[in-house]
Amino acid sequence: MKLSAVIAGVGMTPFGRHLSSGLKALGGDAVEAALRDAGIAATDLDAAYVGNAAAGLVTGQECIRGEVILRGIGIGRLPVVNVENACASASTALNQACAMVSVGYYDCVLALGVEKLYHEDKRRSFAAFSGAVDVELMAMILEALKEGPGVGGGAGAGEKRSMFMDIYAAAARIHMQRYGTTKTHFAAIAAKNSEHGSLNPRAQFRERLTVEEVLAAPLIVEPLTRPMCSPIGDGAAAVVVMSERHARARGVSRPVRVLASVLHSGWDHGADEPGTVELCASEAYSEAEVEPADLHVIECHDASAPAELMAYESLGLCPKGEGGRLVDEGATRLGGRVPVNTSGGLLRKGHPVGATGIAQVVELTEQLQGRAGPRQVSGARIALAHNGGGVIGTDAAAMCVTILAR
Repeated sequence: MKLSAVIAGVGMTPFGRHLSSGLKALGGDAVEAALRDAGIAATDLDAAYVGNAAAGLVTGQECIRGEVILRGIGIGRLPVVNVENACASASTALNQACAMVSVGYYDCVLALGVEKLYHEDKRRSFAAFSGAVDVELMAMILEALKEGPGVGGGAGAGEKRSMFMDIYAAAARIHMQRYGTTKTHFAAIAAKNSEHGSLNPRAQFRERLTVEEVLAAPLIVEPLTRPMCSPIGDGAAAVVVMSERHARARGVSRPVRVLASVLHSGWDHGADEPGTVELCASEAYSEAEVEPADLHVIECHDASAPAELMAYESLGLCPKGEGGRLVDEGATRLGGRVPVNTSGGLLRKGHPVGATGIAQVVELTEQLQGRAGPRQVSGARIALAHNGGGVIGTDAAAMCVTILAR
């Protein structure tokens, strides 16, 4: 559908280890910042869409997560829709908010993503990721992961680390075998994102790493060293979405238009056939009437360094198998042809899964408004966010691609 939605305000907490802050505190801080940025009061909101993936497992809060968070800062009465869609929970919440204002049902809507993943019992945190596959096939999935090389040959997946690192590692090994991609390419992506993250005061990790330091870091599962894997984290991000008409009436000074927001689930297809990313990207480009070459800045779902490289190809930044060449050219770093993950990405900004999709949009909105500080992309006018979650078969369970323009 053709959208007529704009981002009128954004807010975000720093991502990191917030053991003393709960869902209400984190979510409330992001919401209040977004309302201030939009120049509106909570009473101006018509509805709220709240994305969260793991609160039930990690904190025990089920059923009414969004209502609890908003009531914590005195917001009640309005309709609240809770959205759970794995790592794409926040982008799905934003997708629904944009759709509802575009069809004229609401004028002004809040979209919030919030997550608490740190817990004294790490197994509880990792269980949140293990639930993002078909659990009835869990034994078969774990057995398949053991067949690949790595630390313990897959032992510890889902207990000592997120099982998704083993899934990404398996995909990386296939890509290396087919296309000649190297471990150094993945290390270069992690080093690039560490440089970008060092410029972001809200990033979970701000230390700059060299390629050599990334390669020398502890091995998690071949070929992934620790800096090539996104960390768990806590945090929240929020946006205020308005219809274009309502934004004009309220005199919003720096609106960012949502040109497209495309959401799909995976399906049964061949491992080498186009999947959810290609489908979402193709539809988003068509709806926004842009091409990959028109993009100025991208936030992509780099839950691992190989995932970012493969996203280059799936989003059409380069042909299949040539992601390594794009890395060698420096095209995706600040100052390059199309900077990717100027926030530091999931690798360095962090990955509180239910907040990630909207955090990407916060970064891109600030880029398009020219207020990204030392990581500003000069002349940025068109931006893309790529956010997916869960795995079923050979594809993501949920995928969302959003295109924004100033």
